[in-house]
Amino acid sequence: MSGHSKWATIKRKKGATDAKRGQVFTRLTREIVMAAREGGGDLDSNFRLRLAVDRARAQNMPKENIERAIKRATGADKDAAAFEEIFYEGYGPHGVAMMMQCVTENRNRTVAEIRHVLTKSGGGMGEAGSVGWQFTRTAYFAIPTRGNNFDKVFELAVEGGADDVISDDEWIEIYAPVESFKSITNQLRSAGITPEEAELRMIPNQEMDLNVEQTMQVLRTIEALEELDDIQNVYHTLKISEEALVALEE
Repeated sequence: MSGHSKWATIKRKKGATDAKRGQVFTRLTREIVMAAREGGGDLDSNFRLRLAVDRARAQNMPKENIERAIKRATGADKDAAAFEEIFYEGYGPHGVAMMMQCVTENRNRTVAEIRHVLTKSGGGMGEAGSVGWQFTRTAYFAIPTRGNNFDKVFELAVEGGADDVISDDEWIEIYAPVESFKSITNQLRSAGITPEEAELRMIPNQEMDLNVEQTMQVLRTIEALEELDDIQNVYHTLKISEEALVALEE
């Protein structure tokens, strides 16, 4: 498995995605809505909701916005739009497989916007199941290396059911079966360790190597997709080389 997405780190530094606070709040609101709809509005029993709310607070989302999102999900807000979570599948430039995680109240709009971006880049939409087999849904945690002891995190993660724990200069990463998400969350919380990221994500079973120019073309497509309001995450099979990372940072 690849390490923590340096591409994501670079994006955060550049502010290339979610540059507008309104867009950040839109995505966080939808994340809270889906988490509360799936597991209820109690933060103590709904771990996905707790993580979503923690992320919202970290972005200084007003308390009223958070409460309104939870009410929307639990039916207390009768006038709220009905959001649904959907995965769309497709291909970007050079045949890179992509899974688009969306939260939307209008499927037709979402599909049209995704199709436009992919077609413009030389890719296209795929049928359900055409791409999904290339990914495995996995519980993922990223913890800053600085200030945390790897051996301690490793022990907690394994006790919680992790498959793999790796680290580099910046991140300690935990990969685990989906069913271990809750137990690992509990282990880390009991030890006072707060992950920078904790989510269920689609991990590619095999990554695709491209040259720097081709990699940049794919990353521009991913950026264009991530700028769509309905997109929550874009998962892909592209392997980003060190050369491409250097080009991105420049």
